Amino acid sequence: MKDRALALAGLLQAVQLVQQMAQNGQAESQPLSACIESLFRFDAESPEAVYDGAANLGPGLRRLIGQLEGGAGRDPALTRMAMTVLHLERSFIRHPSAPQAVHDGLEQIARQREHFGPTHATVLGRLGELYAKEVSPVGPRVLVQGNPVYLGQPDLVGEVRATLLAALRAAVLWRQLGGSYWDFLFGRRAMVQAARDWLDGTR
Repeated sequence: MKDRALALAGLLQAVQLVQQMAQNGQAESQPLSACIESLFRFDAESPEAVYDGAANLGPGLRRLIGQLEGGAGRDPALTRMAMTVLHLERSFIRHPSAPQAVHDGLEQIARQREHFGPTHATVLGRLGELYAKEVSPVGPRVLVQGNPVYLGQPDLVGEVRATLLAALRAAVLWRQLGGSYWDFLFGRRAMVQAARDWLDGTR
């Protein structure tokens, strides 16, 4: 459960960044860097290693606690986006060619990421193109609501898609760790405690 909570924190951190981009035209760079870097950690030894430490998922862990505890801390729009990504993961994994095509694409983009860094416009643009080509057609589409001025900018749309690819990476990780919808029905308290334990360990 502790590892699954970390994967869900990665998912929520990514969709929260997408929300920031859609509403404000930009996102916090450090949390974004952690999410994008996860795409290139193909053979990480642990879920924590995927994000180079739980400390990089602080915003996602806090958001996970807020979403599961409900009340004023819960954001329904984030819940909808996250659940759509989890549905998308099922379609993506079952697709005959999309997972391998994304993996091959990431290996190619990895060279630019090493040269420019994970959040450089060129890297995010190419990741966005990969998402549009290989993931978007698989469906379902993730509905992103925000300021039309920002969502009408091609560069920002590319960044949103790149970040959704990172969200999908987290969803795949969660499922690989044994995650299922039963977690949300019967494991909410355990997930909240796991998220708190991760946060306590980063202080």
